[in-house]
Amino acid sequence: MATERILIVDDEETLCEVLKLNLENEGYDVDIAFSAEQALGYNLREYSLILLDIMMGEISGIKMAKMLKADVATANIPIIFCTARDTEDDMVMGLNLGADDYIMKPYTIRNVIARVKRVLRLTSSHKKSEKYNEKSNDYQVEGLKLDLEFKCCTVDGKEVKLARKEFELLVYLVSHRGKICSREQILSRVWSDEVVVLDRTIDVNITRLRSKIGVYGSYIITRSGFGYGFRE
Repeated sequence: MATERILIVDDEETLCEVLKLNLENEGYDVDIAFSAEQALGYNLREYSLILLDIMMGEISGIKMAKMLKADVATANIPIIFCTARDTEDDMVMGLNLGADDYIMKPYTIRNVIARVKRVLRLTSSHKKSEKYNEKSNDYQVEGLKLDLEFKCCTVDGKEVKLARKEFELLVYLVSHRGKICSREQILSRVWSDEVVVLDRTIDVNITRLRSKIGVYGSYIITRSGFGYGFRE
C-alpha cells in the first residue's frame, strides 16, 4: 500500500518543519509549501490531504481552497484548515468551501495528528464504499443507477427522465456521498457554463430530483446555511 502523502501549506517555516517531522514519524510522506503560490506549482493530485493556513500572501488559504474545489482533478482532496482565525464566521466559511476540518491556532501536534488520521480514515472509508466502476462508467447506490456514458438514470431498473442539469446535479451529489456540498461548489461545477444563476435554481432542481427518483429522494440531504449532500 502506497504511503499517504500530505502537503502542509503555511508561511510559518518553523511550524511547518515541526509538523512535517511529527507526521513523518507517523509514517506519512510530507511536503511543505510556504505559500499558496508555491503549493500551486506542485502536482497536487498526488496528495492524500492538504493542511492549509488561511492568512498567507496574495493568494490566501481561502482562495486556494476555492481553486482546488473548482478543479475536477483536485476537488476531492480533503482539506484541513489550520489557522489563527477563530471566529464562528471564519469556521463556517471554511466548512462551506468544502474543508473537512478546521483547527484553530495555537494547537498541539497531538491534536493535529488525531485530526489528520480521522480525515484520512473517513476518506479511505468513503472511497471503499463508493460504487463507481470506471469500466462500466456508472454510479450505483442500491437501486439508483447513473450511467455516465449514456446519460441515463434508472430507479430499480426503470429509466427516469431527467433534464440535463438535474442529471449533472445528481451525479455531482452522488459522487460526493457523505459530504455536504456548498451552493458555491454546486454552482461552480454544475452551472459553470452559465453567466448568471440564482441560488433558487439549485433549490428548484433539488425539489424536482427528489420527486423523480422515488424513495431515493430521501437520500438527498439539506443542511440549512451549508448546502446539500447525498447520504451514505
